[in-house]
Amino acid sequence: MKGADEEDVTVVIYTTTDDFGGTDTETEDFNTKSHQQIQHIGGETTRIRCYRLTAVCLLLLCVLLLTAITVLWIKFNILSSEKAKLETSHNNLTIERDQLQTRYNTLTKERDQDQLQTSYNTLTKERDQLQREREELERFSNKLGWIYFSSSFYLMSNEGKTWTESRQDCRGRGADLVIINNKEEQEFISKLLCSRKAWIGLNDRDKEEEWKWVDDTGQSTGYWGRGEPNSKAGDEDCVLTGDRSDPVWNWADYPCDDKFIWICEKTIFN
Repeated sequence: MKGADEEDVTVVIYTTTDDFGGTDTETEDFNTKSHQQIQHIGGETTRIRCYRLTAVCLLLLCVLLLTAITVLWIKFNILSSEKAKLETSHNNLTIERDQLQTRYNTLTKERDQDQLQTSYNTLTKERDQLQREREELERFSNKLGWIYFSSSFYLMSNEGKTWTESRQDCRGRGADLVIINNKEEQEFISKLLCSRKAWIGLNDRDKEEEWKWVDDTGQSTGYWGRGEPNSKAGDEDCVLTGDRSDPVWNWADYPCDDKFIWICEKTIFN
């Protein structure tokens, strides 16, 4: 027999043939059957122990699984809660960012508008001041015989002098012989002369046929009359305007010692 925490116990029953009134053969059969019964009882006990151990292991495994599932569920709930908080925080930050961007854009526009308005006001004041100064200068110049046109003042002489003397007179007035830069200026000079001839600030005295203005710039635009320049009279190194009836194409080269009236020019920036 076997207890719960004990080893198997084999009980051997010795009997005599007299007690049973049988033979030795019968006795042996009886002993054999008894031994088989004891072995059967021991095997069933071992299986029961295995079943119990298996049941305990399954129970422990279930407990562990349940514990793991519980822990994971708790962590999942915590993470879900943190995720929701992060999403809420992200949304709030996005809204604040958009509000700040809108505010920044508004302030930038206001700043730009203020700067533009300030610049506009400044330029308007400067323009008005320049306009007043120009009008005052025009009135003063007109009294002295100067005529204003396209950012320059012009003065036409009443007497004839050589090209060199004419230039000296202009420079003594803080000006120089006129430099004609475009067709509009040429037409203005022609109207001012009324078909008279006058020295202008163009010559080739330094090098023949290399025409230069009095500011040492080369001639880029010319309004020569037909057949001009030609040096017909010999050494013709200085230029005058008004030599032809054409109001525009009337430049001609003449000897610098000839005497003509002249036109001085003073730019408004000088």
